[in-house]
Amino acid sequence: MDIFIAEEIVKRFIHTTALDRVSVSIPKGSIYGLLGPNGAGKTTLIRIINQITAPDEGSLYLNGERLNPDHIRNIGYLPEERGLYKKMKVGEQALYLARLKGLSKTDALERLKTWFEKFDMTDWWNRKVEELSKGMQQKVQFIVTVLHEPELLIFDEPFSGFDPINTDMLRKEILSLQEKGSTIIFSTHNMSSVEELCDHITLIDKGKTLIEGPIDRIREHYRCDTYEVGFQGEPERLKSALNKHYELVDTFREKDLTRVRIRLLHHTSDNELLSLLLPVVHIVSFNEVFPSMNDIFIRVVKENKGS
Repeated sequence: MDIFIAEEIVKRFIHTTALDRVSVSIPKGSIYGLLGPNGAGKTTLIRIINQITAPDEGSLYLNGERLNPDHIRNIGYLPEERGLYKKMKVGEQALYLARLKGLSKTDALERLKTWFEKFDMTDWWNRKVEELSKGMQQKVQFIVTVLHEPELLIFDEPFSGFDPINTDMLRKEILSLQEKGSTIIFSTHNMSSVEELCDHITLIDKGKTLIEGPIDRIREHYRCDTYEVGFQGEPERLKSALNKHYELVDTFREKDLTRVRIRLLHHTSDNELLSLLLPVVHIVSFNEVFPSMNDIFIRVVKENKGS
């Protein structure tokens, strides 16, 4: 079941079309990567979902209903830009923002206490926001984003400003939110985070959808028939065994082991490659190398620029 659907969304500005017939279907309970280079249209789509601006054409649905102002309390949005009032005290501001999300003062204080303890921020309750580091401000914004437990969460570059320890802590919290039933839209340029967290993606460039779907299916589609072979023996014997049906891509030397990456050409099979290599070297490992999301991102965007 899809919790959120956008159909044929168009958004025009004076000199550009930011979104050109973009459609997304976000499965309930998924972590959905919204990807694209700078200026691709991601932020425009996020602003439309949050009803900050409206599309010129197209339809949006949340839980089967047309998106309307009442849905705002079902959505939590963590923007990349800091949006806190610098002169206010941290606790005072967090409470104010929680009340705006519809929580009673009692519920808000109880939940804030839990989250501030979890993020080791209790001592910062009475400090002014301007005294906080970039990462600490991002923690506050994360807390007030998830505090009212919305069905749909939108995180725009959520790890910005975090060191590795806090990044790992936030990653675990995002996965925990998913386990508890939240659906998450995750917008980032960090492809390793996409690999680790997302199960579905949409890649947008120049206002158009280039690829969309489950990550496993996309990586399968862009597989390049490349295998990594770990072996013991003379590398030159392996090289000489390869014929025109194979391309040696990379070689990695270790202590008593050599690893090579070989691309299959002309519709040859992995079994044929193994049969070719077994008589000349001792095979230790043999694995297909699937393209990373970073590889796919670069390839698809470059192809789009050339089109």
